[in-house]
Amino acid sequence: MKTFRLLWICLVGALLSAAPPSRVVSHAVGTDDMVMALAAPNQIAALSALGKDRRYSPHWREAAKYPALKRGEAEDVLRFKPDLVVLTSYSPVEVRTLLQRSGVKIFFVDKYESFEDLCSNALALGKVLGREAHAQQLVAQWRQRVEQLRKRIAGVKPVRVMAAGVYPFASGSKTTFQDICNHAGALNCAAEAGLVGHVPMPGEKPLTWKVDVLVGPWEPGVDLAAKLRELSPFKFMPALKQGRLVQVDGALLASTSHRRIDAYEALAKALHPERFK
Repeated sequence: MKTFRLLWICLVGALLSAAPPSRVVSHAVGTDDMVMALAAPNQIAALSALGKDRRYSPHWREAAKYPALKRGEAEDVLRFKPDLVVLTSYSPVEVRTLLQRSGVKIFFVDKYESFEDLCSNALALGKVLGREAHAQQLVAQWRQRVEQLRKRIAGVKPVRVMAAGVYPFASGSKTTFQDICNHAGALNCAAEAGLVGHVPMPGEKPLTWKVDVLVGPWEPGVDLAAKLRELSPFKFMPALKQGRLVQVDGALLASTSHRRIDAYEALAKALHPERFK
């Protein structure tokens, strides 16, 4: 009898541990996108502290439906009693450490530079959420959009571009900006010059890169062109002087989720309008 009871307890424990999470907390804007796309609404306990901020979040209207973290500290996360927390490689180390010590299950997103990374992340999270079929369906739709865009701009001459912003960094290869360029018919001049990742602006060297178009974030109420006219090396560039600045919604340009596909399409339309008539 005792043996049977022990077996039953083990069986119930296994079933409970295998059950999909019912209180999911997302720690970052990019994981908010993933969680809202993949999880059932009743699985979502809370989204990130910036999820409702128009400047950073492409889903700010949808995020308003859910509770949000106040600051994103471990204690802030734990007050929602999560059984799964979705973190990123840029989540503070101390938050991840404290959550691990608390015993909360963590889904960790550490690669998002390429479209394939985004698809892999979605499929993996969908499985953890018990929404594997839904994740597969979404990924198939994303692949179809990307393939349609590829066919539309096939054969175009890549436009020479450079990421432009108020922070003194350049975006080279192995960045989300490079991924956008790869899908939008653009050549990233910083990557061509050998820069890898996000690195400090290399002085006046960009003036030798023959940049045709600057690509920067659009944010409500911000005149990016005016700000760039005050910054080196942009203020010396013919592209800026001649008004060749393309702005893409900043939340999409910086996206670490599938919402980056919107940035692919937006930049492709701006650089190759003749293909979208």
